[in-house]
Amino acid sequence: MTNSAVGALIQGRTLYPGDEGFEEACSGWLLTVEHRPAAVVVAADADDVAAAVRFAAEAGRPVAVQSTGHGKSVPADGAVFIATGELRELSVDPRAGTARIGAGLRWGEVLTAAAEHGLAPLCGSSGQVGVMGYLTGGGLPLAGRTYGFAADYVRSLDIVTADGLLRTVSPTQEPDLFWAVRGGKSNFGVVVAAEIELLPLRTVYGGELSYPVEDRRHAAHVLGSYLAWAKEQPEEMSSSVTLLRFPDVPQLPEEFRGRSFVQVRVVYMGDEEQGARLVEPLRALGPEKDTCDARPYTQITEIYQDPKNPVMAHLRSALLHELDDEAVEELVSFIDPSKPGGPFPGIELRHLGGALNRPPGRPHAVSTQGAAFHLWMRMPAPAEQADAVRKAADEALERLRRWDTGAALPGFLFDHDSAPERVRRAYTEADYRRLAALKATYDADRLFRINHNIPPSSASTD
Repeated sequence: MTNSAVGALIQGRTLYPGDEGFEEACSGWLLTVEHRPAAVVVAADADDVAAAVRFAAEAGRPVAVQSTGHGKSVPADGAVFIATGELRELSVDPRAGTARIGAGLRWGEVLTAAAEHGLAPLCGSSGQVGVMGYLTGGGLPLAGRTYGFAADYVRSLDIVTADGLLRTVSPTQEPDLFWAVRGGKSNFGVVVAAEIELLPLRTVYGGELSYPVEDRRHAAHVLGSYLAWAKEQPEEMSSSVTLLRFPDVPQLPEEFRGRSFVQVRVVYMGDEEQGARLVEPLRALGPEKDTCDARPYTQITEIYQDPKNPVMAHLRSALLHELDDEAVEELVSFIDPSKPGGPFPGIELRHLGGALNRPPGRPHAVSTQGAAFHLWMRMPAPAEQADAVRKAADEALERLRRWDTGAALPGFLFDHDSAPERVRRAYTEADYRRLAALKATYDADRLFRINHNIPPSSASTD
């Protein structure tokens, strides 16, 4: 590959190893995955993306795509790497209640633009996350029990497929591909823009209740009380519980050093008075911190306080059945304050059900498969501790196997979870077979394989 081969075809920038800006362009939020592509195309528009895809196909190289790098799972070694961060189209149609969004945008930007018209998108817990990776992974909104997956509200997508063509897909235009991309992520092409529905949401009742735990007994009481409470909540209430144990190190604020916490976060899509009544049983447990209140919808992502700067972390996920007393004891053992040393996992359980478990109006390839909770584990993973951290995560998931449905959400496949057998379990069997057949139609040569890959049906195990 000559250093002028790709650059002659595009309006944006083409960068090669050793060029200024190369490392920055193919980095991203998740630092535990390092990309070493053959070339980086910083696309200026959809035509650049199409040209880069055609070039990669002719050169026999895979295509990788990235906006913010929150969803990195597979190193893009030797690939043509398309950075979409400069595709920044954003327009809101208040009369239609829709937004058109370029692939380079983050949810915080869409929240702000929609709020000017009294509207809101169904975003996740971080305003820093890229819109397109979130939508194509299904999108688990903070208000998911009320409204379902964010993919339910996608009206159309502009996608460059393996043949280098720019297509607009929707329920009426290539509906099979439209179905597959919402859940299949980058297996079918590079999405350059989306049109989504917005909702007339101005405020939300929500916040965090944080409980320091002095021993396993107290932790079990708080976690068990939360689980009993969650089971009784209406669909307007979405919530999660996170278990944390911090090391006693000077790098942390003093309020966290060497302490364990159970943190409950709530998002209620109703009036403040009713929200406060529903949260009262949680307040009765005596939180050290309580931020629950009515707030502008634009501040919904502040509830979770996700890290804004890049992190070195090992990420794992699972879908769980309902949790019993034995599950509670197993979970709180991970944050037992009496345990010396690490590792120090953060384990989040997101309550599912409600609209998330109902068929969407615009069918897609994402499903909870009837699970009660989504488990999300984030473990600090410095390079020198990477193997030990992965082993600890495997052991933690093994200890929770009794409650594991065996399934996963496609938007949360990282590290070991991007292995072929795990990818297959992220879909129902019928959906996986349909995805594999569509992969054979749209990308039989697996140009798009730098991802949680779905082989074409002729190469998949039936």
